[in-house]
Amino acid sequence: MDTSDAPRVLVIGLDPFRVPGPWDPAPAAKAIEAGLSKFAEHGVGVETCLIGVDGSDDVGEVVGTALRAHPWECVTIGGGLRHSDDQVELLEQVVNLVRRYAPEAAIAFNSTPATTYEAAARWIECPGRTGRWMPSVHACMSPPRGHLWAGSGPAPPVPPSPTDGQAR
Repeated sequence: MDTSDAPRVLVIGLDPFRVPGPWDPAPAAKAIEAGLSKFAEHGVGVETCLIGVDGSDDVGEVVGTALRAHPWECVTIGGGLRHSDDQVELLEQVVNLVRRYAPEAAIAFNSTPATTYEAAARWIECPGRTGRWMPSVHACMSPPRGHLWAGSGPAPPVPPSPTDGQAR
């Protein structure tokens, strides 16, 4: 089976159209789509598992099915699950499902929908790079200062810091 185009990252988050309340879900949905477009720009396959908190989903079944669908390199858990005290039990359930069904996958957390790619990129090998920074700030971008290289061959050069040579 050719897995070159297989999704490597699963993004689990809240479906903005199934979050109760008097709010317009369209801006959140557009932000999610914009954030996911970065994966295509970088040649990284991604799938989403958006769950409702309106009682319409059996979260264990929906998330478990998504986690078993592919061997994921990284599972990114969206901020909507983490930023609300009302969602603590749901967050615990999702994290434990990831541990059960994708134990080899890294777990990443985005800050906003716009940072979903960057969250995953900290933990996956990206096109054009033979290793990853552990833990990294931007594994598929510039190498961060002070992180260990876990790739093959010598580490790429680290650009000088603006504070190099200055007293701390």
